[in-house]
Amino acid sequence: MGESLKSIRKSIRENKWTTSTAGHAEGYVQTNLVILKKELAYDFLLFCQRNEKACPLLEVTDTGSFVPVLSAPQADLRTDVPKYRVYRYGKLVSEQEDIKDLWEEDFVAFLLGCSFTFEKALLEYGVPVRHIEEKRNVPMYNSSLPLHESGVFKGTMVVSMRPIPAKDIAKAVQVTARSPKSHGAPVHIGNPEEIGIANLAAPDFGDAVTVKEGEVPVFWACGVTPQAAAVASKPDLMITHAPGHMFITDLKDTDVSL
Repeated sequence: MGESLKSIRKSIRENKWTTSTAGHAEGYVQTNLVILKKELAYDFLLFCQRNEKACPLLEVTDTGSFVPVLSAPQADLRTDVPKYRVYRYGKLVSEQEDIKDLWEEDFVAFLLGCSFTFEKALLEYGVPVRHIEEKRNVPMYNSSLPLHESGVFKGTMVVSMRPIPAKDIAKAVQVTARSPKSHGAPVHIGNPEEIGIANLAAPDFGDAVTVKEGEVPVFWACGVTPQAAAVASKPDLMITHAPGHMFITDLKDTDVSL
């Protein structure tokens, strides 16, 4: 594990990290986090399997364990995310910097791939990533794209958007398709209204970014989708990362790319 990652994780664990993790820990896999009680874990596992584009599963912890033994065996999922969200019966009730006070012995944690992971490759191939340029969180939107239901879990897909110069769209598709565990290729290119998004300047999560002349909005499946599913499905408790504030693993981008 590189020294920079150690420093970042230490800062997060000590509640000193104040920004999105976008553009940080370059080369390391970032993930979305979902924590549920064991009684709902199988339903959510099926939900991920049936909606792999939005919920590409990287790891599931043992019941009661807060250590992701495959992807970051020295980490602690109660403290090593910059900001957590707590949903109860479909409502966001709090955001907090650690969840030690909430941890229960029947919790199961899921780590899902994140599109931040493929952004280094986009930059290396000369494709701009606007939210990194503007030092913002990526814009994310609730879409009308349907999801396959599993048990209590249902809803529509959340998507992230990056404005891409028209000449670079084919390249962006090819580069991101090599990272299926980080959402892979885009799910929609062009007119946002076709997938139920009325206003790019008003994202449901994250920050709006500049779309320049000659650029096209390109949309990828997003790991905030389970949070939308929590609102739609109303489980008694779901704990997640705050959008854009990801768990950073010890895995390298190349470990999860084709």
